[in-house]
Amino acid sequence: MNNNAIKIGFVSLGCSKNLIDTEIMLARLANAGYAITTDETEADVVIVNTCAFIESAKKESIENILDIAWLKEHNGLKAIIVTGCLAERYKEEIFTEIPEVDAVIGVGSIERIEEAVATVLSDERFYAHEDKDEAPLGGERIVTTGDHTAYIKIAEGCDNRCTYCAIPGIRGKFRSRTIEDIVEEAKELEEIGVKELNIIAQDTSRYGLDIYGEYALAKLVRAITDATSIPWIRLLYCYPDKITDELIAEMRDNDRVVKYIDLPIQHISDSVLKRMNRHGDGAMIRETVKKLRDNIPGITIRTTVMVGFPGETDEEFTELCEYVKEAEFDRLGAFTYSREEDTPAYNLPEQVDEQIKQERYDIIMRQQLHITEMKNENLIGKTIKVICEAFDPAAEIYFGRGEADAPDIDTKIYFRPELGKKRIAPGEFVNIKIDDVIDYDLIGDIVR
Repeated sequence: MNNNAIKIGFVSLGCSKNLIDTEIMLARLANAGYAITTDETEADVVIVNTCAFIESAKKESIENILDIAWLKEHNGLKAIIVTGCLAERYKEEIFTEIPEVDAVIGVGSIERIEEAVATVLSDERFYAHEDKDEAPLGGERIVTTGDHTAYIKIAEGCDNRCTYCAIPGIRGKFRSRTIEDIVEEAKELEEIGVKELNIIAQDTSRYGLDIYGEYALAKLVRAITDATSIPWIRLLYCYPDKITDELIAEMRDNDRVVKYIDLPIQHISDSVLKRMNRHGDGAMIRETVKKLRDNIPGITIRTTVMVGFPGETDEEFTELCEYVKEAEFDRLGAFTYSREEDTPAYNLPEQVDEQIKQERYDIIMRQQLHITEMKNENLIGKTIKVICEAFDPAAEIYFGRGEADAPDIDTKIYFRPELGKKRIAPGEFVNIKIDDVIDYDLIGDIVR
């Protein structure tokens, strides 16, 4: 069979770490001669790279598989391949529960994607689940986030063992890539035009401990800075208990590290943190946030909190709300506790009612909206350096992001075209003077 005549479609769900696995599979299949299509309706094979972190993610993954299954029944699709976290977590159930699926590949077996495609095209089922703790780290990939911004995964797996989290069972133990390997990939990304490098892992701040015997994120950032000229380097998924003085100094003194950190705290109550098996207590979190702000002027801190964890009392929730008010985080995401089988928290007593969880979520997000509105109003009249992402022809306006905004999850900055001037290209930096706010987003004009 001529591979060039076979079209492969992809659906990539979940986090940016999962997206990199999708990009590696894309590269492998393209190198094998298959045609890649962004339109599932014209594909011969569709690969669904799934998420299974919490209940809502599992539902989304299953719904996407069933949508693709409709194409198999009604539109001539030849085969469906399920990869990623759902395929790893429920490897024994997927064939039984969703018989339309033709291949199931665990997270440790994505290098067998070409074999899987060839097998399902021969009308045979394929199943692969190699040891995830032995799977290769990194690999050639096709960047799908545009030429100007990219993620770079510096480690796989997690050793934190938070009681609510299924990730260690799905992704395996924490394993760092070498500095040399990561730097080489960063140089390749720079060659294709990447202007913003987003450093990711399940726990970015743990980087290097397993292979170098120390937290080595600061050294890695310095090595990337020395080897490339990428203007923006951004740190995501850093845990508060592993923020070293060396990392703070690197963020402060390195002009190419954006003054932004993603720092999930989950809670502030000592008793809740202990039940979650989070490392450190509320005092440590407060001290870390204070140290970041004292030492890195203007830093943007994004955090994540969880409400409705088993046993969370009204008093503990109030303590969280009061700290969120006090800390005035620049960016905050909340989610309700999801009871996941095979996690220690699943069997904890005093599971919180779903309605109470939702009420607490609504309260804390309304509270954060007021904080965000206040911070955005204070930006009116200020000029912000923005990386252009695209032009919206329907609205006749550009949009992009500032240093304070990570891709996909944070504020967008919209800016008006200049009459008679050339089009701004994606990846081009422009200075925008903010003159209006709409919800979480900002609007302004180009300043020359």
